[in-house]
Amino acid sequence: MGTRLAGDPEGTELIAEMLAEVSRERSSLPEVEETRRRLNSGQDLIGSLTVTEWLDRWLAGKRIRKSGLNRYETDIRVHLKPRIGNRRLDRLRVSHLSELFTNIRDANAEILEDNAQRRSAIDELATIPWKGAEHRARRKAMKAAIDEMPPFRRITGPATRQHVKATLRAALNDAIGQQIITFNPAAHVEIDPVRKPKALAWTDERVAKWEQTGEKPSPVMVWTPQQTGAFLDFVAEDRLYAMWHLIAFRGLRRGEACGQPWSETNLDTHFLTVSSQLVQDGWEVEASDPKTDSGSRVVALDDDTVDVLKRHRDRQGKAREEWGTAWVETGHVFTQEDGSWLHPGKVTDLFERLVAASGLPPIRLHDLRHGAATLMLAADIDIKIVSDTLGHSDTRITRDIYQSVLPHVGKSAAEATAKLVPLQRKAEAEKAARKAAKKEKARKAAAKETGAGKGGKPKKDQTKAQAKAAKKAKRQKPKK
Repeated sequence: MGTRLAGDPEGTELIAEMLAEVSRERSSLPEVEETRRRLNSGQDLIGSLTVTEWLDRWLAGKRIRKSGLNRYETDIRVHLKPRIGNRRLDRLRVSHLSELFTNIRDANAEILEDNAQRRSAIDELATIPWKGAEHRARRKAMKAAIDEMPPFRRITGPATRQHVKATLRAALNDAIGQQIITFNPAAHVEIDPVRKPKALAWTDERVAKWEQTGEKPSPVMVWTPQQTGAFLDFVAEDRLYAMWHLIAFRGLRRGEACGQPWSETNLDTHFLTVSSQLVQDGWEVEASDPKTDSGSRVVALDDDTVDVLKRHRDRQGKAREEWGTAWVETGHVFTQEDGSWLHPGKVTDLFERLVAASGLPPIRLHDLRHGAATLMLAADIDIKIVSDTLGHSDTRITRDIYQSVLPHVGKSAAEATAKLVPLQRKAEAEKAARKAAKKEKARKAAAKETGAGKGGKPKKDQTKAQAKAAKKAKRQKPKK
């Protein structure tokens, strides 16, 4: 390397400083090629940059919406900095990340144990009577013990662990792009996969069990068409009925429905364009672009939905007149009573209250969108059209996440599939069954015909009548 630095006094000085630092710390010399790469790219020759320092620099340079930035910040602050923040960035290895996620799983086990102990103590406290000095002393001691216990905490679930990995992987990829490191260990660490809950339809059997136990069979449940219709009938007079209708039939996301402007809603051509949404960051609300590039889309509207939206527009116009100068002009299709933005969190709360009041089995607001996809698929709508309507970037997402088969659809599919396969034994069994049924039918018809006379009398009565008539004729016959 020396010959290449002969005409580079600045490089020579940097090399000298590196050697002096290595000597002071009594550390090993870096590899020649790595030193040359760092020198050529203008980086520090000794990779003293820590994971914490890089993550802070990386996060400060991100230009994304606030909610996404906050999610990155949480992953870094809660999980990454405390466990690997003090490690040198260029010495971060896959084994370090495996240890990180092992520690998270161990912490989960501890949290579950602490939660169980606290819950058990609270349950025991509830059984202690209030009256009596001994009981009061015991309750006081139990309350003091509960106060000393850790509070209830949430575990770090599989989806969060995957997001932590994705955050670190993105940060390290940018470090590679800036030639700070050459290897991304986050791309190679293995963690537990996320098993997304399967969507299930609220069949009669599941509804009966829910009524008995209050437990949902799955976190993701879908109403049948009859249940969806019952809900829409129940909320027909609700001020936001048009929103529930639009989500149920066209599958808009909550934020998309809250942020849908009239300027992008053309009821004459039966189309609306999803071009914005309202997103919730903590409890604050901000306008944002759709969730993904494919989220910007054109959605076709059926005649009934157009009529519903027209009636909603007329009611909104009357409300604007009533509020007068106090009306907040946002241009949104769905608003609060005074025209201001809807809060997505409050919309969810309202939906849950309406579902509870309806007496129908519970679903989430997002499951109403889920049901829209299921209904379209059950109506034999092409998967590509369904995917485009929902704003998915790939039809596989639609198949994997949203296609929960309704019972009658599943049975029809099963019957149609079975008819496609010609089974010899099945054909022979069906032929034998038809032959036996035909034979049995003929036997019953013959028995009925034999058992009835011309006058409709049974055979036994007919024989007696014939014998009586013959005897009478013999008595009346003249003697020769």
